[in-house]
Amino acid sequence: MGIGLWMVLAVVAILVLWVIGLYNGLVGARNQVRNSWSQIDVQLKRRHDLIPNLIETVKGYVQHERGTLENLTQARSQAMNATTVGDKARAEAQLSGALGRLLAVVENYPDLKANTNFLSLQEELSSTENRIAFARQNYNDQVLSYNNKIQMFPSNVIATSFHFKAEEYFELEDQAQKEVPKVKFS
Repeated sequence: MGIGLWMVLAVVAILVLWVIGLYNGLVGARNQVRNSWSQIDVQLKRRHDLIPNLIETVKGYVQHERGTLENLTQARSQAMNATTVGDKARAEAQLSGALGRLLAVVENYPDLKANTNFLSLQEELSSTENRIAFARQNYNDQVLSYNNKIQMFPSNVIATSFHFKAEEYFELEDQAQKEVPKVKFS
């Protein structure tokens, strides 16, 4: 074998290794996005699990606010059943709104605001809301990185060849929903 054949084999080997490296980088980035989404999902589940306890605690005090409680229950159900990132974001925005309305109603019930169980649930909910906001930010950062990789040359060639698809951001549509709810009672 001549030196020319060795050079061709070396170039081919380098190209193969380069393609493998790009492919593995894309797979790693996609897995980071999926892992980040699972962190959001864990926090959303925690939030969904807290809501029935919150409703039960509030129910005894706010007899005349049945509609508010029913709306919260319905919003929770929709949020739990949403499947895509966009549907989850919309459903979670509705759930945040329903929670906000409930917490506004609670302001009118001083005995409830002083209830130890309610205060504990309030603290758990506040903590969970902060975790959701952090997880959402991390997820969107991972999506940005991944989407950049699949859209920028030269990795976009590999991404297209292996059918990597852009991921959807977890964005809240309503500007007011982008703020972490303030769950504070005085």
